[in-house]
Amino acid sequence: MASAGAGSRSPLVFDVSRLGRRPGAMMTVSHAVPSPARIGLELIAIQPGVGMSLELRFESVSEGILVSGNVVAPTVGECSRCLESITGAVEIALTELFAYPDSVTESTTEADEVGHVVDQTVDLEQSIVDAVGLALPFAPLCTPDCPGLCPQCGVRLATAERGHSHDVIDPRWAKLAEMVTPDDGSRGRDS
Repeated sequence: MASAGAGSRSPLVFDVSRLGRRPGAMMTVSHAVPSPARIGLELIAIQPGVGMSLELRFESVSEGILVSGNVVAPTVGECSRCLESITGAVEIALTELFAYPDSVTESTTEADEVGHVVDQTVDLEQSIVDAVGLALPFAPLCTPDCPGLCPQCGVRLATAERGHSHDVIDPRWAKLAEMVTPDDGSRGRDS
């Protein structure tokens, strides 16, 4: 089983030294690790320290280590329409190649296009951050039909009385409203 590197800063750094550079060598990881940081978007994310369930396979290939599997973690956030707290979970499928030092893949790709095996370890943190960012909704909702907040008073429309509304007069026409008396609808002042 791959394990987090000794003394590593992140629980998502895995020691792959026992795979060597033998294509076909494989090991699996099946456990939970704490999230090293907040992972996600502005309105919804995996919180720091929350357990992330990993089901991963590390496989040695001719150019590096191929990591594949699933990551599942709970999420918390706010509805983008009414700001109500929401909880859920995100599941991502991960398939990532980490190139060996001095391999053809490492020498023919840009530094940020592919991960790298560094000191016989692979760091999955950036791969997971990228995948979670793509999997989470940019504008999360508490319910698919959330009506949001009242633009005048800020009350949640989902919990407001039926037909909630305000009589708002356009400020450009407010002076005309003062000229009409409420009892007879006729013109108030003649000036």
